[in-house]
Amino acid sequence: MSRIAIIAGAGALPAAVAGALEAPLICALDGFAPDALVPDMVFRVERLVPFLAALEQAGVRDVTFAGAVQRPRLDPALFDAATAQLVPRLMAAMAQGDDATLRAVIDVFEEAGFTVRGTAEIAPGLVPGAGLLCGAVSAQDEADAQRAASIVQALGAVDVGQGCVVAQGLCLGVEALPGTDALLAGVAALPASLRPPGTRGLFFKAPKPGQDRRVDLPTLGPQTVARVAEAGLGGIVWQAGGVICLERDRMVAAARAQGLFLWAR
Repeated sequence: MSRIAIIAGAGALPAAVAGALEAPLICALDGFAPDALVPDMVFRVERLVPFLAALEQAGVRDVTFAGAVQRPRLDPALFDAATAQLVPRLMAAMAQGDDATLRAVIDVFEEAGFTVRGTAEIAPGLVPGAGLLCGAVSAQDEADAQRAASIVQALGAVDVGQGCVVAQGLCLGVEALPGTDALLAGVAALPASLRPPGTRGLFFKAPKPGQDRRVDLPTLGPQTVARVAEAGLGGIVWQAGGVICLERDRMVAAARAQGLFLWAR
């Protein structure tokens, strides 16, 4: 019987995805252990081809990627001959950015005969469709959301970030390599003189245009709500069907307690 393997990184997402599946095989990249899961396999990039063979032997036909990883440091002494042949291809992709790297990784898995499936397909409950989860959205919020969507689309086209903060049409910050927490901490530290009066603004999140949505979907959770509140913003907006929400009930409860809106736009 065919099994699905979760290619897991760090954080809570792998466990959330595993909860939506029946007996998945948990495979963790060395150094990036997922929260609340015990991996069935731990692998290294330098031994990627033997790892793919082990997946096949375990009866795996489908794989899904979940969790956070950073580019691992590679040890040339650990490469097997077959994986070593992939190195120039992977290094060339890395030089072109994260999107190109992910596409190259997907290609390697597909060429080995595996079907790569996205979170929205296998765990649709984690990816909300359009709707207001809590709070109220003003005409200014709607305008700011449109402005933020345009900014993220422009940034995403050059493979820079998936989020930004906008208040009264002004961009207070954009997400780059340091990530969402760094962006929101920067906004929280802005002096009042740089923030437009009369509105709280919003944090917006969306996939990059042209991104393969089977991997690296943006993720929100209760911690995001806390950081948005600390930044003095009015709510969170994200692209419906394109963003993972972890612990949605806790997100909504936290947002209500802080007087924030949550809007899948």
